[in-house]
Amino acid sequence: MSEKSLGFIGVGRMGGRLARRLINAGYQLTIFDTSDAVVQSFVDLGARRESSAAAAASACEIVITCLPTPQVVQKVALGSGGVGEGSRVKILVDMSTTGATYAKRIAEGLSAKGIVAADAPVSGGLAGAEKGTLAVMVSCNDEVLNRIQPILENFGKVFHVGRAPGMGQTMKLLNNLLSATAMAISSEAVVMGVKAGLDAQQIVDVINAGTGRNSATADKIPRCVIPRKFDTGFAIELLNKDVRLCLEEADALGVPMIVGTAVRQLLAITQASQGANADMTETVRLLEKWAGVEVGAKS
Repeated sequence: MSEKSLGFIGVGRMGGRLARRLINAGYQLTIFDTSDAVVQSFVDLGARRESSAAAAASACEIVITCLPTPQVVQKVALGSGGVGEGSRVKILVDMSTTGATYAKRIAEGLSAKGIVAADAPVSGGLAGAEKGTLAVMVSCNDEVLNRIQPILENFGKVFHVGRAPGMGQTMKLLNNLLSATAMAISSEAVVMGVKAGLDAQQIVDVINAGTGRNSATADKIPRCVIPRKFDTGFAIELLNKDVRLCLEEADALGVPMIVGTAVRQLLAITQASQGANADMTETVRLLEKWAGVEVGAKS
């Protein structure tokens, strides 16, 4: 079945890039966002504006959400004026990162209204959203997957990770835990190397040729830290939130997270020191301050 009319709620930094890809692919979007100025930029591209999530969900059978926090997603899905009050919507595809607990709660609440919820968080950053190279982690039944997969393929590679609500969210949290851990431990290693007199670029070059290679040494540190740009576009507050959600889910499952807990502590200290909107790569700034060196500075 071809789905060309879609609702889209939340067109911020990530959602906006996803929405733009859909418009460029020929989809007619009905958009709701709390920022009128942001919505206007999509209206200029041919999208329709609606005044509430419920209104957007009354215009289309499939609605996509991409929102910053689990609480906001729940409010938009189940609250007054939310998707659940839409008269036409049949499927809600949530591309936010909420954690399994919220995904299950939202799915249960929408099910009572005859709406199926699919969690489909993504990984790959703003650059991946721009290029359509994201990993899309979908949890839904096969019938829903058949309807939404052609839509999601506009964003990147689709992985059907499960059928029960929340399984996509769990997969996303595992990914972000590893991403945060790579950034944290790689920052410590590079700061130590610089303090010992090694060149920062050569440190990552050697690591990337050996067994220590990871997403931080291969991309984030050479691209964002050494040139002092700190511009991945992913705020420390959001990464801190994702790791916290992962630890909460792990606790509920009875799985110890010893290393994860240490990473969460570093993220919390970084957020307190650098501010909630600091880039996730700015974990290194805290370590630099403590060590009395600067990564990227030539010796």
